[in-house]
Amino acid sequence: MDRRQLLFSAAGAAATLSTPGAAAARTIEKGAARRLQDSTLLVDGLDPSGLTEKYLGMLEAAGVDVWHQSMGGFDSFVKLQHFCDKYPDRIIQVKSVREMRQAHKDGKIAHLSGWQSAETLIRDADPIMPAIGNLRGYKELGLRIVGLVYNVAGPFGGGALDPGVGLTRAGKRLVEEIHKQRLVLDVGGHTGEQTSFDALDISQGVPVICSHTNLRALVDNERNMTDRLIEKIATTGGVIGLTSVNDFHARTRKDTRPVTPQVAFEKHLDQYDYLKKLVGVDHIGLGPDFMYDRPELTAIVPELWPPDVYSNNPPWFMVKGYETISDLPNVTRGLMHRGWSDAEIRKVLGENWLRVYEKIWGE
Repeated sequence: MDRRQLLFSAAGAAATLSTPGAAAARTIEKGAARRLQDSTLLVDGLDPSGLTEKYLGMLEAAGVDVWHQSMGGFDSFVKLQHFCDKYPDRIIQVKSVREMRQAHKDGKIAHLSGWQSAETLIRDADPIMPAIGNLRGYKELGLRIVGLVYNVAGPFGGGALDPGVGLTRAGKRLVEEIHKQRLVLDVGGHTGEQTSFDALDISQGVPVICSHTNLRALVDNERNMTDRLIEKIATTGGVIGLTSVNDFHARTRKDTRPVTPQVAFEKHLDQYDYLKKLVGVDHIGLGPDFMYDRPELTAIVPELWPPDVYSNNPPWFMVKGYETISDLPNVTRGLMHRGWSDAEIRKVLGENWLRVYEKIWGE
């Protein structure tokens, strides 16, 4: 029994001893959900939480096998290397699906490095152009997934809050370089709709993902994706990861409340059901976007966090029942209760992400 199984078994045993009757029945359901999770590689498809020993333990206890963490510039990769050196029996940076599977056999968390946007290349820029050529260097450091723009327009194109701004010439070069380096292109979400469509138009034959978003058809929030963009990503063979961010489940562009009330977990499960009907189960993944141990990420920046999209200093950030990675089994159990088959749930938990990664990286 590896460390993660031991952590979960201890927690489950404690719950069984202290929760008789109906609560004990729920414990049995949690066990069934955990067994289903353990039957596949579980991919936390986008999670910028802190690189800390505490969060590593939470990932292990939740049964996560692959952690796609958001990275920054060169220093963040150095920090990751030091962290992996400190906990060599528990976490390892991976650069291929083959390495993910090996990490799983060895009982380690596989760390997958990605960018939510390519702003690092702007900070690396010479006076004329963003340093797009540096992308190869970051690939050597372990970068494997690249988003284009974060919320507002920049040198590469429009963000989610500037949806009509298209891909720029620099953005076109960046998309071409992403594909040349066989990295995963991440559009939608923080990237604006027109820029996303423009990027998809020059990504023929390559799966494209949206690592973390929610659904405009259910909640009219600019940070959420439209059906037509979701359908376009699905035609590439790509995957859409669903976040647990509370505002994206309830806050509309007409909302004037300072803080969006926390919504019930069922609202999150509704998103999976809708996506399944829209594009099919092969295009759905986990992209919870947790920000645990990263207080700086929840600071309000007026230009990037406008009140018609985000709450003002929210006391909670995630939907009820899916507030940290520790609540992940609730997703598995919730889909089971809604009649999803084991095979369908395994796809959502990780198989869909792995299919895309393998298609692009070749192993």
